[in-house]
Amino acid sequence: MANTNPPTGITLHKKSKSLELTYGDTSYNLSAEYLRVYSPSAEVQGHGPGQEILQTNKEHVGISQIEPVGHYALKIHFDDGHNTGLFSWDYLYKLSTEHDTHWQDYLNRLQQAGYQRQN
Repeated sequence: MANTNPPTGITLHKKSKSLELTYGDTSYNLSAEYLRVYSPSAEVQGHGPGQEILQTNKEHVGISQIEPVGHYALKIHFDDGHNTGLFSWDYLYKLSTEHDTHWQDYLNRLQQAGYQRQN
């Protein structure tokens, strides 16, 4: 389900390294790691379907800053220097509402690659 409207609330939690997005009465808490590994940038997504690049060593990444881009997106500055992905309102809503599916897919891809997450 597409949602091109911005969240009704956006809160950066630097200590817990997460971004809280509120849509009406529902809030979603997205970890910086989750947002970093699903960045819409070409560095992460590649230049076409099937060219995605598995992100590793992002367990401790944080968010240093967020900034609005026009009326359609957020630019998230991660503390590992990555800041090239523009998170559209629609994409953020999708990441919020489909979190469990995306997170499990990420964990599965890490396992298939033989990577052990560091907590």
